[in-house]
Amino acid sequence: MRIDQAYEQLLFSPRWYHLPFIVLMLPLSLLYGALMWIRRVLASPKDFGIPIISVGNLIVGGSGKTPFTIALASGMEDVAIISRGYGRKSKGLVEVSKNGKIVATVEQSGDEPMLMAMSLPHASVIVSEDRPGAITLAKKQGAKLIILDDGFNRVGIKKFEVLLEPETIENSLPFPAGPFREFWFTRKYADLVAREGRDFMRVVEIDQPRSKMLLVTAIANPQRLERYLPEEVVGKVCLRDHEYFDEGEIRKLMEEHGADSVLCTSKDRVKMQDFDLPISELKLKLNIEDDIIEKIQTYIQSSLKSRF
Repeated sequence: MRIDQAYEQLLFSPRWYHLPFIVLMLPLSLLYGALMWIRRVLASPKDFGIPIISVGNLIVGGSGKTPFTIALASGMEDVAIISRGYGRKSKGLVEVSKNGKIVATVEQSGDEPMLMAMSLPHASVIVSEDRPGAITLAKKQGAKLIILDDGFNRVGIKKFEVLLEPETIENSLPFPAGPFREFWFTRKYADLVAREGRDFMRVVEIDQPRSKMLLVTAIANPQRLERYLPEEVVGKVCLRDHEYFDEGEIRKLMEEHGADSVLCTSKDRVKMQDFDLPISELKLKLNIEDDIIEKIQTYIQSSLKSRF
C-alpha cells in the first residue's frame, strides 16, 4: 500500500493502529481548525449583485459535488460554473466552455471542470484560483446565475451555501488528523445541508461493460467505488486524485490482468478521450429530492426579485 493510500485510510476509515498517528497530529488539527473558524467569523462576504449558489463540502475528497452541480445546472439557463480546477496543468483564469462550446483542453481545465463542460451543453465553465475575478467575468458575459463549485470555504463571497455530506463519517477531526477542512460544527453556517442517502442518492450504471474489466481510476478515496463494482472486475489500479494516465502503461496492465476493457469513472474518462483502448464507464448521476431543488429555486427567485 502506498503512503498516500495508507493516509487516505486514516482519514476516511481509521483503524485501531491509526490512533497513535491521529493523537500525534491532533494539536495541528486543533490549530488548523481554530484558524479556519477565526477566518470564517471575521470574514465580510462581498455581494456581487448576482445569485451565487455554492456547492461544497466539509470533507476533503469526493462527496458528489460534481454530479450535484451537473444535476443542478442542467435545468437552468444563463448559468456559469466556476471551479478552482484542481489537478489542471494551467494557471490563472481559463474559460473551459462558453454556452456549451468547449474552448479548452482537459490539461488546461482539470478533469472535473471538463466533465461539467461536456455534460452541460448550455452552460459556461470557468476555472480560476481567483473566484471573485471569475465571477466578475461571468457576469460581464451575461450569466444570470453562478454556481460555485467547492465554494464553502470561500468565505469572502456572499452566496447560498449548499453543503453536501456523506452517508457516514468515521473520522470527524480537522486536517491533518482527519478529513475535515474545518471543525464539523461549521456546518451550521450552511443554508442547506444535503446528506447522501437522505437528500440525494447515487445511481451508477456501467456503459459498455465487458467480461473482464480492469478498474483504473484517479479519484480521492477510491474505496467508495467498491459497492458499485461488478464481479467482472479482474484488477484494480488506483492512482492519486486528479493524476493523468499513460495509455501505454494502461495497455501493459490490461495485458497483465488479461482484461478486455478499462473500467473508469466519468471523471477519469475525460482524460482518456484520445486513448485507443476499449473503455467501460461507471456513469454516475444523482437523484436529488424535490424539496432540495425547491429550496434552491426559492433562493434564486427571491434573489432575482430583490435585485430587479
